[in-house]
Amino acid sequence: MPVPAESFVRRVRTHLDELSGVERKLAEFLLEFPGELASYAANELAALAEVSPSTVSRFIRHVGFASYEEARRLVREEKESGAPLFQESRVKHAATNIAVAHYEQSQRNLKDTFDRLDPAELSDMVKAIVAAQKVLIFGTRSSHGFATYLRWQIIQVLPNVIAIPGPGETSSEYMADIDEHDCVIVFGVRRQTRQMSVVLEAAARARSKLIFISDQSSSDFAKATWSIQCQCRAPGILDNHVSVMAVCDVLATMVVDASGKAGRKRMATIEMAHDAAGEI
Repeated sequence: MPVPAESFVRRVRTHLDELSGVERKLAEFLLEFPGELASYAANELAALAEVSPSTVSRFIRHVGFASYEEARRLVREEKESGAPLFQESRVKHAATNIAVAHYEQSQRNLKDTFDRLDPAELSDMVKAIVAAQKVLIFGTRSSHGFATYLRWQIIQVLPNVIAIPGPGETSSEYMADIDEHDCVIVFGVRRQTRQMSVVLEAAARARSKLIFISDQSSSDFAKATWSIQCQCRAPGILDNHVSVMAVCDVLATMVVDASGKAGRKRMATIEMAHDAAGEI
């Protein structure tokens, strides 16, 4: 099968939902450390990822390569190009200072994420958010915090912003009446619930503007209007979400600026209400 001109990581992410459980385990390992494929023979990679050699063979075919060597050549080329994701190895020396290790990884994650952000696309996303009849922001599990945070920031200048689903609610209750005048923002960092696919497909069917924010271990959603992939690697077992929060801050700041006089008037009204009620 001929290999399209696309990166190894994108190839794996595209096929992620099609893989068996054990193949998915290998895929997630390689998404964390793609450079390992260039450094090891197939049986050595299998041992490192704790899967069988036959799993490696099936996985390689499943993501569209004719052979392990073909995949290895592509990864080697990307590694030689200097792509930072391909430079790190799973085999690391123990950090003498865990705080320093997290700080340094956070810097790498921010650089990798922001290097791939397109200013023109960011501007288009912000215009869609500000112009939307309503903005729905979805996130469950760890993504729930990002959804509520972004909503909290931009509701200061936009009146119809909702983080979904609320307690005791379903996503479908919100998705039933969306249309092309709405904007849906979906946070899909890894290990999401089935609700996410419901929201994504409903937004695509309704032709709403759809912003999909995910990480390097999550599947792509080809029907999204715009996609942002955040780097969330970490020195420990928990993902590092610094880059996701930074993307939230960028979007929120740009939305506040783009909201213009109407946004500033809303902010002023809210502040006067705070003063009158003595809430803050």
